[in-house]
Amino acid sequence: MKTVVAVYTGQGLADPLKKVFQELLPDVRLVNIIDDSLIGDVVKAGQVPPGVARRLVQYYHNGEELGADVILNTCSSVGEVADDARKLIGVPIVKIDEAMAAKAAASYDRIAVLATLPSTLEPTMRLIEKEAAAAGRAVALVNGLAAGAFEALNGGSPEEHDRLILETAQRVAGNADAIVLAQGSMARMEKKLAEATGKPVLSSPRLGVEQVREVLERLARAEESAQ
Repeated sequence: MKTVVAVYTGQGLADPLKKVFQELLPDVRLVNIIDDSLIGDVVKAGQVPPGVARRLVQYYHNGEELGADVILNTCSSVGEVADDARKLIGVPIVKIDEAMAAKAAASYDRIAVLATLPSTLEPTMRLIEKEAAAAGRAVALVNGLAAGAFEALNGGSPEEHDRLILETAQRVAGNADAIVLAQGSMARMEKKLAEATGKPVLSSPRLGVEQVREVLERLARAEESAQ
């Protein structure tokens, strides 16, 4: 049985992502490492502070010690830490939003990035630009920051959170060919936002787990060829 260790900076995505794993990778052992202080520290600092980066790298090491065949970084705000950590960790690290960013960059010229935090919006925009450059494409990015939505959710008002995201999506849709949801926790709104805006909406959880599956299959082929 293969093992995937998922590293979380908050609680919200663990259960939805578990369901995607059960569907796409039912025979995989999924181990979760959750430190919900991480996202709080990122939000407070407005960026990834050194202490968060150190703890994340330690969690990736923990994942390796737990027998991970693949480590899944589930938070877009800290994806650039995962980039650097790939040089230090002996197993592949998959970023949950990497496949989504690559698909968006390859498929659309004008992309609206929807997020509830600047600390998630900005790294997601940089990732899409990076993927576009790798594909030899130029893309225009539209800022879709849903101001106040994160605070509404943390304050126990999920309806207000969803309303602000919907309003933001409708505001930016006219300037975009597609909408990218920067946070995996927003995936539950994918269909609703597509219907409200008439634009394709991309979210990361399913695409991220599909990428994990592709990496596991590649590792299995390498093992077979080595025998």
